[in-house]
Amino acid sequence: MLEAQMTFRQFLLHDYRHSGLEKDLVFLLEDIATACRIISNHVRDGAFQNNLGAAGSTNIQGETQKQLDVIANEEFVRHCANCSRVAALVSEEVDDVYWLKKETKAGNYIVYFDPLDGSSNLDVNLSVGSIFSIVQIAEPIDPNDEASVLRPGNEQICAGYSVYGPSTSLVITTGHGVNGFTHQQGTGEFRLTFPDMTIPETTNEFAINASRYRLWDEPIRRYFNECLAGVDGERGANTNMRWTASMVADIHRILTRGGVFLYPEDAGNRATGGKLRLMYEANPMGFVVEQAGGAASTGTQRILDVTPTSHHQRVPVIMGSKNEVARIDGFHDNA
Repeated sequence: MLEAQMTFRQFLLHDYRHSGLEKDLVFLLEDIATACRIISNHVRDGAFQNNLGAAGSTNIQGETQKQLDVIANEEFVRHCANCSRVAALVSEEVDDVYWLKKETKAGNYIVYFDPLDGSSNLDVNLSVGSIFSIVQIAEPIDPNDEASVLRPGNEQICAGYSVYGPSTSLVITTGHGVNGFTHQQGTGEFRLTFPDMTIPETTNEFAINASRYRLWDEPIRRYFNECLAGVDGERGANTNMRWTASMVADIHRILTRGGVFLYPEDAGNRATGGKLRLMYEANPMGFVVEQAGGAASTGTQRILDVTPTSHHQRVPVIMGSKNEVARIDGFHDNA
């Protein structure tokens, strides 16, 4: 039984003693938590440090980088590099893989991360966050071959995210359920405030960017129209739509009260395979959602079973309450 408001370190040590969590993974996760805490401070003080504007550069996806995107990326790299077993880092903000080892060994880690998800919301003071994922390799990989970091989501041993909002949250799974922590100001500690987070199987909330309606395929339009029809429609129930344009904020809401999040492939993003990135957005969030009792799908297959072809690959994303995801998948099956 986990103790209420235990510290993140105490939680990790509990996992170390009772669930076989490796000691080096404990250290790595503590470093990631520290990076998130520091990034949260940068976000909070951005207006005073003149860090809220654009950095004058673009990332590999062609998106304008904010100064805080670059700063957050540097914090993740600096802290993850502390762990001697990290072989490589894969970041949304950088084209190439960061190789930390010239020679790798079985048991080394690969860390995938989106250092500052939703950074377009920074200037309007809405919640943003960080997403991360860890894979442990079963055999040595070749640092001269960037394809060696292309691991399906079902190989993840840990994933999580941090939300920088009214409080700073840290949500994590090591494959034994999902637990949420809140940063306690003045102590530097994350404390367990949301133990055993679970997603209800049914919901009356959904999150989607409705301005793209004209671009959607018929299965997504059908689901959306059913939701809007409310008690007079096929669902026979009213629904609420939520959308923050920050994946971490939308998924965090679903983890705390249920719902379904959709960023489907459509006519506007089909050429790139979708909008959200597989390795450091869809896979880690999919792992977290599944560990909380939800489901994560592209509409046609489980996200964690997608075979990656690029470390910046994009995929359609539908995740959240299990019954809703199944309903949307069914619409795709019958399309």
